Amino acid sequence: MTAGASLHELATVLLSEESDVVTLRRCTQAACRAAGLAGSPLVRLTTVVSEAGEHLKGASDLTAHLCLEEHDGVRLSVHFTWRKEHRPPVTLLTAASRLLDDSRLLLSDGDGPHRLVLAQRLRAPAASAAGLAEEVRGALAGVDTAADLIEALRTQNRHLLASLEESERQQQELQRLNAELEDTNAGVLALYTELAGELEETNSGVVALYAELEDKTRQLELADAYKTRFWANVSHELRSPVNSVIALAQLLLDTAADPLSPEQRQQVAMVHASGTTLLALVDELLDVAKAESGRLEPHLAEVDVRSLLHQLRGMLQSTAQPGVDLRIPDEVPVGTLVTDEVMLARVLRNVLSNALKFTCDGSVVLDVTGSDREDGARVVFSVQDTGVGIPAPDIERVFEEFYQVRGPHQRGRPGTGLGLPYARKLTELLGGTLTLDSEAGRGTRVTVGIPARPARPAAQQPAVSGRGPARSVLIVDDDPAFVTAFRAMVKDSAETVTAITDSAEAVAAVARVRPDAVFLDLDMPGQDGYEVRRLLAGTPSTAGVPVIVLTALEADAIELPRLEGARAVLNKSRVTASVLADTLRDLRTAPPTGRTIIADQSKPSTAKEHP
Repeated sequence: MTAGASLHELATVLLSEESDVVTLRRCTQAACRAAGLAGSPLVRLTTVVSEAGEHLKGASDLTAHLCLEEHDGVRLSVHFTWRKEHRPPVTLLTAASRLLDDSRLLLSDGDGPHRLVLAQRLRAPAASAAGLAEEVRGALAGVDTAADLIEALRTQNRHLLASLEESERQQQELQRLNAELEDTNAGVLALYTELAGELEETNSGVVALYAELEDKTRQLELADAYKTRFWANVSHELRSPVNSVIALAQLLLDTAADPLSPEQRQQVAMVHASGTTLLALVDELLDVAKAESGRLEPHLAEVDVRSLLHQLRGMLQSTAQPGVDLRIPDEVPVGTLVTDEVMLARVLRNVLSNALKFTCDGSVVLDVTGSDREDGARVVFSVQDTGVGIPAPDIERVFEEFYQVRGPHQRGRPGTGLGLPYARKLTELLGGTLTLDSEAGRGTRVTVGIPARPARPAAQQPAVSGRGPARSVLIVDDDPAFVTAFRAMVKDSAETVTAITDSAEAVAAVARVRPDAVFLDLDMPGQDGYEVRRLLAGTPSTAGVPVIVLTALEADAIELPRLEGARAVLNKSRVTASVLADTLRDLRTAPPTGRTIIADQSKPSTAKEHP
């Protein structure tokens, strides 16, 4: 008996003969019915009890006690007790544990008593357990215990038939569930097949699309390579003659040159202005291409804002139409900022030029303010004009390259549609933003905001000053026009100038003349400047002659490792007589460092050194 349980004994049956097992079975059936246990639980308990009696029959002092147990509910149980060694078979114990709510085998040491408990849970009785026990005892009192084996067999058969019918019903239910499961599986399989087909078709499409995208990517990369090659060709083939035109025009306009008639001076000035405009356009095209490819980088330095605005005022004042007031302040709240002066000047020049171009009367006003934000101090340049304005649908499109707003206002106002896109790209490279607010017929406001002090300003190296002209210089360049302009620009800085237009003769000429400096172009037919530089460095008689590279290429297109040991790199489009004079003076006063210096010709007193 379980600890804490209340036990009510109902009847006791001594099991010594075959008829006693039948009596136990009848008593168990009667007790189940009286206790409210029916159907399958009744059959399971009665069958297991009968089997236990048959297997234990013959054990010493075998007795069966029918009881009501009151513990965690009410259970009808049969307790078999016997003495001496006698174990029920394992098959019986396994069947009992599977069919009944509780089955326990309790073996004692020695002769016994041993105990086997078989129990089935009852539904909660309406009366108390003690009252239910009395009702069961009354029912058991009327049970005929005579050993009618035929009747017992009939009863057992009826119970077996009932169990078989229940098993049949369960089997039919299982068959129905299996059929439903097969139908469901068939549906799932069909859906899976359909989805697998769709997925395979989708994957095929994705693979085809990916292959097409790869092909398009290769085509775009090839087109970008062609474009880069085109810009490199434009850099030399277009800029070199333009540089020559500008240089020759400057010589003709020089006060030291032979005097020109007023008409000739005006015509030469127009040639110079047109050449300068063309060179600026080429520079803008090249910068746009380099910005798109990520090769345009700002060179940061301290910029005097007042000086920059003064230069812009002098440059643009004459371009304003009659009746238009260009107002650029003399005093600003920002003294200096750290940025790329050339880029910032081009941004403001483009914005102001655009405003002046489309303003027929009224004013174009530049305003400069400073502001503090969470990401650092900023300088804001605002340009407000009273011009024709921009229709709302075109406000964003004006930042597309080569796009121009159509209308009568365009007549007589030439342009490429690069100004605003170029200005925005340069502003973004400087870490700033360029925004535009406009209304047709009411003017336009362009706002440029850039950081006042970037985290890592570029280091600069001041040039060393000296006195006295060089004795002789030698220039190697295949452009006769530029050679002529170079002679004029260097006439006050060198006593003699030797020009070599065939690069194959350069090394022999340098060995023969022994000049104080060699000015070397890079892009030449036959031996290019890199090869000439290598030959000069490898020839003992010419290895010590300083080499200054003079090229139309931008700094990012120059292969500096191939120019190791060259003293400086100058850009043809920005070279002047003063730049050449400073460069030659540095050769005489500063010892060679083994590094190539790319001169910053926007400020003659500064240079950028590259290892």
